[in-house]
Amino acid sequence: MSFRVVPIASAIAGEVRKSLRSPQYGHPAHVDVGADHPPCRLCLRRIRSGEERRILFTYNSFTISDPYPSPGPIFIHEDECSAFERDSTFPEELKKLSLTLEGYGAGRWLVAREQPGEDDVEKAIDRILRNPAVRYIHVYSTKAGCFIAHIDRIDPGS
Repeated sequence: MSFRVVPIASAIAGEVRKSLRSPQYGHPAHVDVGADHPPCRLCLRRIRSGEERRILFTYNSFTISDPYPSPGPIFIHEDECSAFERDSTFPEELKKLSLTLEGYGAGRWLVAREQPGEDDVEKAIDRILRNPAVRYIHVYSTKAGCFIAHIDRIDPGS
C-alpha cells in the first residue's frame, strides 16, 4: 500500500518562526536548546540535543482531517528546514522512537492502533491502511503522547 507521511504545513512553521506564537491559538511559543532530541514536525528529522535551537508551540493535529480540535505541544527547528516529502517511506530517524500509530475512520473514530518496533513501521502502516474503515493515520510519540505526523494513502490512480 502506498502512503504519504505528511508533516505540518510549511506556512504554519514559518508563521511560528516569525511571530513566536501558535498560529492556530495565539499562545506564546518557547525557544530553547534542549537536552533531549525530539523530532521537528516539519522536516521530520530529530533536533540535535544541545546543538540546535527548537521552538515549542501548541498545534492542532486534526486540522487536516477533522474540525474537532485536539491541541498539543510540538517542536520545530528554530532555523528554516525543508518539509519531509518522500512517498511510501517513513523517516529513518523516527523509526528509532517509541511510536504509536492510530488509524482513524469517519467522524475521527479510532479504528486501529499499533505500537510497531523499529523494523516494523512500514508494515504496520500497510496493515492499518488496508483496513477500508481507516481514512488516515496519526503518528504519536508513545512516551510523550505528542503528535508527530499525519499519514495518508496514495491513490494508485494519482
